[in-house]
Amino acid sequence: MALQVIVGAGPVGQGVARLLADLGERVRLVSRRGGGPEHPGIERVAADATDPRLAELAHGAAAIYNCANPAYHRWATDWPPIAAALLAVAERSGAVLATTGNLYGYGPVDGPITESAPLRPNGVKGRVRARMWQDALAAHEAGRVRATEVRGSDYLGAGAQTIFTLLAMPKVLAGKRASVPADLDAPHSWTYVGDVARTLVAAAADERAWGRPWHVPGQPPVSIRALATRLAELAGAPAPRLTSMPPALLWLGGLFDPTARELRETAYQFRRPFVLDSSAATATFGIEPTGLDTALRETAGLAPAVSR
Repeated sequence: MALQVIVGAGPVGQGVARLLADLGERVRLVSRRGGGPEHPGIERVAADATDPRLAELAHGAAAIYNCANPAYHRWATDWPPIAAALLAVAERSGAVLATTGNLYGYGPVDGPITESAPLRPNGVKGRVRARMWQDALAAHEAGRVRATEVRGSDYLGAGAQTIFTLLAMPKVLAGKRASVPADLDAPHSWTYVGDVARTLVAAAADERAWGRPWHVPGQPPVSIRALATRLAELAGAPAPRLTSMPPALLWLGGLFDPTARELRETAYQFRRPFVLDSSAATATFGIEPTGLDTALRETAGLAPAVSR
């Protein structure tokens, strides 16, 4: 029974904590507010990721899971010290560092995105994420740490916050028209939060995973229109009414809303096909992606399908 330390009690951090606790591991979940699931195998600790106490909290840990998630508009300010602190703690403790990543570091890519695609970020948030991995990889290659990163596309699942869940889903469920800053028919890869947790746990425990990134296994890409249509069917809601928000309107919204302002940088992901190749993780770890209906039901808080 090894000590596993998770930093961040958002949807991914909580998922990792539950998985590990159910496996019988000693789980210490660290977050600013000390939140997380009620579970006899999970110790919840209130501490900031940059708190000097983290070194003591991670002493003897088999792995440290970076599941932190600073406010979207504060990434450039908040992520560098968090990433540096967790890297230092992993080096001091000897724990594997498994980081929850995303696809921003790649920038716009033509065709399916594989883990071998070069990091060519086109904005501030992408450069922050790319630098985090480059620093961890350099430390890994120097023999100071054992590091891996698990990258997913836009999330589905409980607590997921994406253009779809924030702008489309509430309107679809209410039978109202939704305006989304996207090409509504472009194929888009989605990642189920629970599959992120499963992949992180597998990558942290498997030495084949260390020293490289992995893409979370996901279902074939689905357009926003098709996703909304299936959601409406599952919820018994009217057929969705969607319109594509002009880019200029998103830019205007960014003058007043910091989240809308940050979305400008990654708008390319929704204005063109955005497809993730996650075959490597499935082949290596045997992880099959969760079904789309299951992910959508959880995202919208719908009752699970009844088995017959």
